[in-house]
Amino acid sequence: MVYKTHDATDVTVFQSALAGGAAGGITRAIAQPLDVLKVRFQLQLEPIKSESNSKYKSVTQAVSSIVREEGLATLWSGHIPAQFLSITYGVVQFSVFEKLTQISQRSEPYHYKNNRHWINFTNGGVAATVATIISFPFDTLRTRLIAEQKSQRVYKGFIDAFSTMLKNEGFTSFYKGLFPTLGQIAPHAGIQFAIYKLFTDNVLNRIEYFQRQNTVSGVVESTILGNLLAGSLAGFFAKTAIYPFDLVKKRLQIQGFQTHRESFGRQIYCKGSIHCIKLTIVEEGFLALFKGYAPSTLKAIVVSALHFAVYDEVKYFLMRIQR
Repeated sequence: MVYKTHDATDVTVFQSALAGGAAGGITRAIAQPLDVLKVRFQLQLEPIKSESNSKYKSVTQAVSSIVREEGLATLWSGHIPAQFLSITYGVVQFSVFEKLTQISQRSEPYHYKNNRHWINFTNGGVAATVATIISFPFDTLRTRLIAEQKSQRVYKGFIDAFSTMLKNEGFTSFYKGLFPTLGQIAPHAGIQFAIYKLFTDNVLNRIEYFQRQNTVSGVVESTILGNLLAGSLAGFFAKTAIYPFDLVKKRLQIQGFQTHRESFGRQIYCKGSIHCIKLTIVEEGFLALFKGYAPSTLKAIVVSALHFAVYDEVKYFLMRIQR
């Protein structure tokens, strides 16, 4: 990212889409085990404590249990739909964001200059909402594949999961949990983009250590290390702000699938978002809305840092080739 005069109009929609897809694919491959841990924790009704009788008691115990009982490959459960999810989401999100930024800069340059942080927040939210609606079926498929126990498989793989859900539950089953997701995704992405661009455009690129020597546009840009740092901060604050919505989404996505998860412990049966929140608080306590927070936040820091940094590096590479 750059300081002051770098214009989003330098970036074509194709370049931003290609860079976004690359960012999504690379980060997903690296962070998938953390996603598996997060989902398993979110779906567990019993307390995540060492002294409890629950299936999973801590991060290290959960990893050990999953690998011992289901195999190392289980940590990459649902990786194929997760890759489709991440690549599709990355392509749509970044291309829509860059296009909206171009429109904002061209139509009202003075207004954009004075309100760019709020505009980044709004554009990021809109871009993420569009990307979520388009890619959401992959999210549901990924959750189902992660939720099942590999020693008692329900689905043979991605294609089988898709066809089975479509046949037994209908097309709308792929959009279970969409509404709480839309409730979280706009502020989540808005916070991410606003914080990331705040640090890369106004803070880190003013510090010599984080200034890129070879620039694309002739103005001060932050280095890949600066982008990683800014991305990690963006991921941390954004995930913390919306975490309960993410938990509710995951619990809604496995509705109708509970009988296949009985070996994991008690199951929750929700009729909707509000009902799910109420049941979670009543049966498990308010802090249960933050189950899986540790691996989820770690994942958010890693994914956000890599997502933004890889996106910018690929984007700048494509722009250098074009020049």
